[in-house]
Formats: sequence, structure tokens, C-alpha cells
Amino acid sequence: GNSSACPDGAAWVQAVFDECARDGRDVASVLLGLASIGCFAAASFPQFYQACKTGIMDQALSIYFLLGWLGGDLLNLIGSFLANQLPLQIYTAIYYVLADLVMLFLYCYYKAKNRGRGFGASINAAFVFVFLGTVSTVSLLRRDPGVAPAPAAFRGRALLAADVREAGDTPFSRNEIIGFIIGSISSVLYLCSRVPQIYTNYKRKSTAGISYSLFALVMLGNTLYGMSVLLKNPEPGQSQGDYLLHHLPWLVGSLGVLSLDFIISFQFLAYRGGKPGAPEERDALLGEQDEP
Repeated sequence: GNSSACPDGAAWVQAVFDECARDGRDVASVLLGLASIGCFAAASFPQFYQACKTGIMDQALSIYFLLGWLGGDLLNLIGSFLANQLPLQIYTAIYYVLADLVMLFLYCYYKAKNRGRGFGASINAAFVFVFLGTVSTVSLLRRDPGVAPAPAAFRGRALLAADVREAGDTPFSRNEIIGFIIGSISSVLYLCSRVPQIYTNYKRKSTAGISYSLFALVMLGNTLYGMSVLLKNPEPGQSQGDYLLHHLPWLVGSLGVLSLDFIISFQFLAYRGGKPGAPEERDALLGEQDEP
């Protein structure tokens, strides 16, 4: 029903993503978004393999890093729905949450395996987040996306955009404002989640048990995601400044964490090879398991 509002747009983008790609710049934006999804989809698997290989995932990753990551992804998913983000962005947010839940499950599994009965408050908090994440994801997946906007009010990628040609309309709906706020909180959680992991690496003087491919692919995915948003043309009647402002929480959540991920990358270089604790850490941990 929206095809008449985008007569010169790419037909495959319109059919698959219900988005109007009016020119090559818009098509490139969609392709970069798809590439970012591929990076995020592949990012978790090296860490899953590393966890099974070393068995020290509970020592290598900070529980607060995982919880902050999951919290940010949950809010990102909810905010994307409320703020009418693109289907492509919503699909990415759904995958984030599902991958985070698997990673938290592995963390809890190895925590229980390596520490026996040592279930502390962090594990209980992890199970609460897993439960909330599962419930939120399932409820949003089953949610009716609602009635599609009329052709004259085709929204495309615009966040909090309103059809300025319709007199009497409220610029921002209540749900959209809530979505923007939730997206902003999500960005803060993304930024804060890196700090505990940076401290954990510094304290251990090691990155053993962590797959660098996880962070490398996340960095690449965030870069492509940010470029995808920046490359997209603003909606008709929307200035470039308004477009960037409306997407600011999602841009901060993607591009803002790159500086912190670069710090983690530097730690991988600083603590590799013969640094104390890196080669022997697994043996020490396994030795602790054998103690009565």
C-alpha cells in the first residue's frame, strides 16, 4: 500500500523491508545495514567456541558486562518498536537479545560448573535478566505491528518523524517519545557495559577465555550500522539536523562504544603472549576445581 508513496524507489527494498530507497544512497544504506546484521550474527559464535574450548568463560567475561549488554539490547528492542524504527533495525535488535541470552546461559553454566555450589547474587541477577529477556522478546515477536501508515505519511527510516503536511497532528506521539527515551537509556547501558570488562581484563592482566573476534565483529558491525544510518537520506520535509537528532540515541549506541572497544582491543595486544597469567590461567583455575 506504500508503493505509491515511493514510485521511483528500489522495488526489492520496498518489498522486503517496507522502506523507500529513493536513490543509490538509500540502497547503499540498506546494504550496509544488511552487512552489519551479518557481522552481529557472526560475532557471538567465536565466543561460544572459546567458552567451550577453555571452560573459563565465567572468569574471562564480567557478569556486569553481559548484564549491561543485555539490558542495552532489551531497551534497544523495546525502543525500536515504540519509535517506529525500520524492520531491518528491529530484526537486528531481536537477534541481539537472543544472542545475549545464549551467552548469559553459557556464563551461568560455566559458573556453576567451575564453582560448584557457589551461586551468588550475580548468578541470580543473570537468571532474572534471562527470564525478562525471554519474556520481552517473545512478547514483542508476537506483537501486532499495527496498521501501516497511509501513503501520504510514509515514514521510511525517520525516527519520531511526523507528516508535517497534515495540519493538527502532534509532532511526536507519546509512544515515540517514550521510545526515544528508552533508546537513550539503552545507549548509556551500552557505554557502561564496556567498563566492567575493561576493568576485568586489567585486573587479570589477561584476555584468556575471550574471543577477540567477538569484539572485532561487533566493532565492524557497529561501524556499518552507524554508516547505514548516516548514509540514509532524510525524509521529505525533514532537515539533515533533525534526522541526526532523531537518530542520536542509536548512533551513540553504535558509534559511541567504538572508542571503548578500541581500549579492549589494545588490552588484547598488551596482554597477549608472555604476559603473566595468560598462559597459566586455565591450569590454575582447573587446579582450584580439584581442591576439596
